[in-house]
Order: sequence, then structure tokens, then C-alpha cells
Amino acid sequence: MNFGEAIIAMKDGKRVQRAGWNGKGMWIAAQYPDENSLMDGGPYVYISDPNGKRFPWNASQQDLFADDWKILE
Repeated sequence: MNFGEAIIAMKDGKRVQRAGWNGKGMWIAAQYPDENSLMDGGPYVYISDPNGKRFPWNASQQDLFADDWKILE
């Protein structure tokens, strides 16, 4: 699927990843801050690395135009 479809999946609460990513187990998801969140500026995308650590994420040009996105089940 393309990045637009990946965004729709994230809005539906799903985690997505690229088949072409080198790090096994990496995925991204949307976070919607609530009253208990430290980041309260609005929704954002975060990435989980292979060790399970999570960081804010920004898409690269390659990520935006890739067609190898898939939903992580």
C-alpha cells in the first residue's frame, strides 16, 4: 500500500511498517495525546525501533513515495 493508505490505517489505530526497512521489528503508529500526555500539541507519528524504544518520527521523501507499506498484524 502507499503512504496515504498507511496514514488511514494509523488513524484507525493500526501499526504500519515498510517492507524495505532494514530494522526488523520497526513500525510506526499515530499517537493522540490526552489529558495525561506530556506532548499535548496534537496528534503525531512515532516509531518503535527493534528494541521497542519509541521516538517521534518524520517521514523521508523515500517513505512518502514508497508503495511497500503494510499493516503490522
